[in-house]
Amino acid sequence: MGPLKGVRVVDMSQVISGPLAAAWLADQGADVVKIEDSKGDPSRLIGPRKEDMSALYFAANRGKRGVVADLKNAEDRERVWAEIEKADVLVQNFRPGVAERLGFGYAAVAQRNPRLVYCSISGFGPHGPRAKSRAYDSVLQALAGFAACQAGPSGEPELVRSYVCDKVTALIAAQAITAALVSRATTGVGQHVEVNMFDVAIAFNWPEGMWNQAFLDDPPDPAPEVSTSYRLWRTRDGYVSLSALQQVEFEALCRALDAPEIAADPRFATPTLRMANRVPYREAMEAKVAAWTTAELDARLAQEDAPGARVNLREELLTDPQAMENGSFVEIDAGDLGRLRAARHPARFGATPVNPRPHAAPRLRGRG
Repeated sequence: MGPLKGVRVVDMSQVISGPLAAAWLADQGADVVKIEDSKGDPSRLIGPRKEDMSALYFAANRGKRGVVADLKNAEDRERVWAEIEKADVLVQNFRPGVAERLGFGYAAVAQRNPRLVYCSISGFGPHGPRAKSRAYDSVLQALAGFAACQAGPSGEPELVRSYVCDKVTALIAAQAITAALVSRATTGVGQHVEVNMFDVAIAFNWPEGMWNQAFLDDPPDPAPEVSTSYRLWRTRDGYVSLSALQQVEFEALCRALDAPEIAADPRFATPTLRMANRVPYREAMEAKVAAWTTAELDARLAQEDAPGARVNLREELLTDPQAMENGSFVEIDAGDLGRLRAARHPARFGATPVNPRPHAAPRLRGRG
């Protein structure tokens, strides 16, 4: 079931970037086998857990089979080689040089399976001053400009409070693997796909985060950074997010707020003027937004077709009407651990639908 039905994947990666990339492939129908040593993937211990299964590990490894193997043990190595030799894809996120020392570098693997698409995920790439540095999401956010772009009115850098670099790297890796499989269908030969989190973070942050660094010849005057307008607005009992890029949207927003005086104020007549006069604009808007409850304003925004929405708390998201309509959540039977909730695979395929309820993530005991 799914567009990748028949594709076999060996996942030798750990924590988030590699495992989540392989999980996307599993969601789309690939047969994925997760290779772990007896200690298990470190993510098994991160966050809430039952026995050897954390919520984080489950989310990044659902739908996979499991093999416990010590890559330094000859018998276990042969078991892993047996999986690799019949695989279409291998994913690993060892630091540069480690896979080669273990005997599972690209050259060694390609010699035994030349059709294999071999994906190496690293923090910074195979060369350079940070090539062998330990890479964590917060470190990549700092180096790649995320933290600077999150700076608020104080100018102090902030982190995105999410494993954003890890997760985006997983998406890029999954897409690159699929592209390499398409190429193999034409050439009959696999290839080495290299993805590093630093390059992914820069590319992801670039379009709006670095727009003032784009023009090299006769650059225009710098525009205000996106961070100056990205904010939440406090209601009487919570928060909402508002946006009004186009003039028609600004007018709709003013109607929703019952604020004709803001719509008529010449200081706010165009997007450029609103940005130039952002301090008085913000003050006027704050007073209007604060007069409404979150539910009232959420309803008025929808009524006026104004861009905006309530800020859902985590527990509110689980019952959000749009999420319910989309079927955004699935429940997966994890045997003796009970049911686990997960996000449904977000892509829908008309001719090759994905399994709406993939099987659980592998355990360290009773694996298979």
